Amino acid sequence: MKKQTGIWIDSTKAIIVTLEGGKEAITEIQSDLENRVYHDKEGDKGSFFGGQHIDSQKSFDERKKHQINTYLKDVISNVNGADELYIFGPADTKTKLEQKINSEKSTIATKPKSVETSDSMTENQIVAKVKQFYSKK
Repeated sequence: MKKQTGIWIDSTKAIIVTLEGGKEAITEIQSDLENRVYHDKEGDKGSFFGGQHIDSQKSFDERKKHQINTYLKDVISNVNGADELYIFGPADTKTKLEQKINSEKSTIATKPKSVETSDSMTENQIVAKVKQFYSKK
């Protein structure tokens, strides 16, 4: 029996639905991504001059890049045993996940069947969409 997996992903969480032998399993992975730059002296109006602002932005961007990388690795490690993958979600994170999977030199690189854009969904809607995707095949 094939282990079919669907991943709904955005920058806040990933919901992984695994279908195997007529049973479904749902796993949720929360991301720890920061979505805002925190300046050392935020609120002190006289502190934003020179390169201080730029340095905060650079370190934020670098930190966020590492956080995204860690988040995507967590998601990939949860779907490593899947035979087929279906990736969908509202944001750019789904394409980053696809790129990360394709850049990995493992057997998982051949498994994504489709990557689609979709709206924010409830858990039940996500499960229904994954079931619908694999029933069409």
